[in-house]
Amino acid sequence: MTGQGINRAQRLRRQRDFQALRENGASRAHPLLVMRAIPNSLPHARFGFVVSKRAAPLSVTRNRVRRRLREAVRALRFQDGWDVLLIARQSTAEAPFDALQGATASLARRLRLLAPEDAEQGTEAGSDA
Repeated sequence: MTGQGINRAQRLRRQRDFQALRENGASRAHPLLVMRAIPNSLPHARFGFVVSKRAAPLSVTRNRVRRRLREAVRALRFQDGWDVLLIARQSTAEAPFDALQGATASLARRLRLLAPEDAEQGTEAGSDA
């Protein structure tokens, strides 16, 4: 990933990619969000973000939630070769960023998506709490 965020090649954009994740992706849930993942044949991970009108009625809020989710993903090192979908829940909009970041890391660990060094650091950080 770039230092600026998630570049175009790392974004899920096609409807069929989102549909494949919904139908076949492994899923883990947290009170703040749901994460789905499916292997891809690419040399990098790709990410998609879904924030429904039910989760955040105002477009300003939906965009803010998407930006926060992108930042939470950017801060982690994901293994290459995965498509990952993050689905916001209603409580996501009001959650502090630290909680959102922790939920993202927790779900990525549970799905075994983090690069080995991040998975170890996340486990150590999680044991302090």
